[in-house]
Amino acid sequence: MFLLPAEELAVFVRGTTRRSGYNLRWALDRVASKRKLDELFDALMEILKEPRSRNDAVRLLEAQGYKTRRRAGGGWGDSRSVPFVEVGGASFSVGFLLHAIAARDVLCSGPNVGNESTYVRADRWLPQWKDIAQEQAEEELLLRYLGAYGPATVTDFALWMGLYVRDAKEIWSRASGKMAQVDVEGWKAEALQSDLSELEEARNDEQVVRLLPFFDSFLLGHKSHQSVVDEFNKRKVYRAQGWVSPVLLLDGRAHGVWSHSQRKGDLEVRVAPFSKLSSRVSSSLQEEASNLGRFLGCSNAKLVVA
Repeated sequence: MFLLPAEELAVFVRGTTRRSGYNLRWALDRVASKRKLDELFDALMEILKEPRSRNDAVRLLEAQGYKTRRRAGGGWGDSRSVPFVEVGGASFSVGFLLHAIAARDVLCSGPNVGNESTYVRADRWLPQWKDIAQEQAEEELLLRYLGAYGPATVTDFALWMGLYVRDAKEIWSRASGKMAQVDVEGWKAEALQSDLSELEEARNDEQVVRLLPFFDSFLLGHKSHQSVVDEFNKRKVYRAQGWVSPVLLLDGRAHGVWSHSQRKGDLEVRVAPFSKLSSRVSSSLQEEASNLGRFLGCSNAKLVVA
């Protein structure tokens, strides 16, 4: 799930068209006719002129003569029965179709109906919708990525975008004139030329302590995690089956993991540091726990360092 400003939706969707294209090519390999798949997408886009849930979309497709059936396919680790639509001798879940259609059209979330999410065409839902060319969007996303996560490599960018490296390299090369190679403690990477002076002058006047939640975006920007955590503790942060732990961050590096429990107005934050913490860090950590308690509406926040 990504929450984006409405005026930036086109940049992110058009900028990741290649990723959706992988799904589309997979579907095309399984249908007898590209025309049939295009007709299904056209019908779906017509239905989504208004916010529709997946079940509503299936019902309206059935009314147009499409055959559907329900079977297990809720996603990885999810055995729920979900609706599939038959087309060209193949069948695809509605969820898959909503992903694949992003290779040519732009959808966004509509208002929930009860417990069901809805989807709607961006050009019909967003008051000031403005589309953008794929190539322009890709370069804009790359520049934003480097602004947030640089220095980085093309392999890092490919992982963040969900692209094959060959596709990431093509985008990367188009913006090469705006990058500069830097040395980060022995490993080569690229940064924006416009960021070089700020990077060179950057200083920490005092230690920065933060409690990052599960899957925090700060931890997901690079393929190699050497800039975030040492090799010995890496598996405590980047766990099996893709889980990313909540992290105690000290000056931009992982120095522990943490969890919390809440009971009425009481919050307990348990931190397992990778090494002994100084009194100054412990004091800042207590402040972070108190801030978390305030955010969760707890009047008392207890810190336990295990």
